[in-house]
Amino acid sequence: MIDKASPLSKVAQTINPSATLSLTAKAKAMKAEGIDVIGFGAGEPDFDTPVHIKEAAKKSLDEGFTKYTPTTGIPELKKVICKKFKDDNGLDYEPSQVVVGCGAKHCIYTAIQVLCDESDEVILPTPYWVSYPEQIRATGAKPVIVETSEQDGFKVTPEILSEHITLRTKLIILNSPSNPTGCVYSKEELEAISKLLVEKGVWVISDEIYEKIIYDVEHVSIASLDPEMANRTIVVNGMSKSYSMTGWRIGYAAGPKDVMGAMSNLQDHATSNPTSFAQRGAVAALTGTQEPVSQMVREFRNRRDFIVERLNQVPGVHCIVPEGAFYAFPNVSELLGKSFGGEAIGTSARLSDLLLSEAKVAVLPGSPFGAENYLRISYATSQSNISEGLDRIDQWVRSI
Repeated sequence: MIDKASPLSKVAQTINPSATLSLTAKAKAMKAEGIDVIGFGAGEPDFDTPVHIKEAAKKSLDEGFTKYTPTTGIPELKKVICKKFKDDNGLDYEPSQVVVGCGAKHCIYTAIQVLCDESDEVILPTPYWVSYPEQIRATGAKPVIVETSEQDGFKVTPEILSEHITLRTKLIILNSPSNPTGCVYSKEELEAISKLLVEKGVWVISDEIYEKIIYDVEHVSIASLDPEMANRTIVVNGMSKSYSMTGWRIGYAAGPKDVMGAMSNLQDHATSNPTSFAQRGAVAALTGTQEPVSQMVREFRNRRDFIVERLNQVPGVHCIVPEGAFYAFPNVSELLGKSFGGEAIGTSARLSDLLLSEAKVAVLPGSPFGAENYLRISYATSQSNISEGLDRIDQWVRSI
């Protein structure tokens, strides 16, 4: 309920803190106290940024490249991004159709701001990244939560979508590969969705930040399938995940000129340009060797196979195999029916708290992702941590 006596705006009163950041902070605080906590909450690769990227940024600093740049990014970077879209995704964009922001999260926020009004509805398939509903509410628009199922691979279908599209539906956010499930939409699945969205005149924000962290399947951008869909799609990507550049805060978006122009105008007054020398690092990432990316993905694949196998050996836990990103999303509904200390566990948040306090393992509850019966477990940590953490989870579960 909105508190009319509060000095805060209506929007500010509706926005919740990030569950991922708050739990990670709690686990770090425990570690600072000397408690041996295994952390499975991080949404960032545990690999260092590749050397050639860091060297490019250092060189820029030495050259004095530390001043303002154009709001939407330096021309060199935007040109490279256009080439990336063409080579990797079959998408043709001009530099004027590209906005470089302070991370993919920033680009998504700006896109929602320029597309949505208070009367609009935004379709959000579950499970979703925790920031999507909060960013939607920040415009005054309404998130329309659409349930998917584990049996369908956590993917929304045209049949389900058609039941939720109304005259107020402005937008849908699609995330493939997905955080938190690791699901990846196939070309055929996206074609069917695209046909419906074009017919209904619905816009798409396609969050493709995990594009290169993918296993055994092909990444397809929905914007590449149909010219009409491309004209209604904002494609968002960035440097954080694929190049282990989370702290560099470089993301980018591309789409129709009028929308990108509006995003540019808003960014003028919100942040101005992304960090100058970080942009030079992004150029090096996109144009340099991709072997560090391949090495990272190979290691993530090994970890994925191990963690899924081990999770499925824990009593009351079931985990499907993720096709991308670096998260396992196990079903723990059987555990929620158990009790601990004479009290029912009941919720994924309670289960996460118990795993942290009793097993000294930090995982994220499924509820902030719109999926109460699940946990999100990041395998962006060492093999030894994964092995030790799963041992602790298994031992604690068997003890209750």
